Amino acid sequence: MVERREQAVSDALSTRIGQVVMLHRGGDREEARDRLLALWAEVGEDGAVVHRCTLAHYLADTQDDPSDELAWDLRALTAAEESPGDVRSLYPSLHLNLAADYEKLGRPDAARTHLRAARVAARGLGEDGYSAGVREAIERLAVRLGEGEGESWGPWGPWGS
Repeated sequence: MVERREQAVSDALSTRIGQVVMLHRGGDREEARDRLLALWAEVGEDGAVVHRCTLAHYLADTQDDPSDELAWDLRALTAAEESPGDVRSLYPSLHLNLAADYEKLGRPDAARTHLRAARVAARGLGEDGYSAGVREAIERLAVRLGEGEGESWGPWGPWGS
C-alpha cells in the first residue's frame, strides 16, 4: 500500500513537471522558472534522483544568465551520478547541455570534454525521435566546436556502430 502511494506521488510530480515544461515551451519562461523552483523546493535535496535531475535539467533551460544555466546543469549531472541507472537515458542530454553551457561561457576545452561524454552516452540511446534529436544537437554543437569534421561516422553519426 505504501509503495503504491509513493508511486502515485512520484507519477503526480512527474506530471506536474511535464506541465511546467510545456508552459516553458509555450514561451512563458519566467512563470516556468518560478514553478520549477517551487517544485525544486518541494522535492528538496533528498528527493528522488529522477525528480532532482529532471527539475535541475529543465531549470537550467529557464535561466537568463549562462552561469546560472551551468550551475543548474551541474546540479542535474550531480543528481544523476547518485543513481546513474535511474536516469541513464538523460546522460547524453545532460552532457550536451553542459557542453553548450561551456561554449556560451567561452570555455571550449570544457565544452569539448562534455561533448565527448555526450557522444559516448548517446551510444546507448535507441532509434526514436528523442534519440535522433539529441544526436542531431550533438552534431550541431560538434560542428560549432570544430569537432564535427573528420570523425569516424557510424550508423548514427560519430557515436559508434
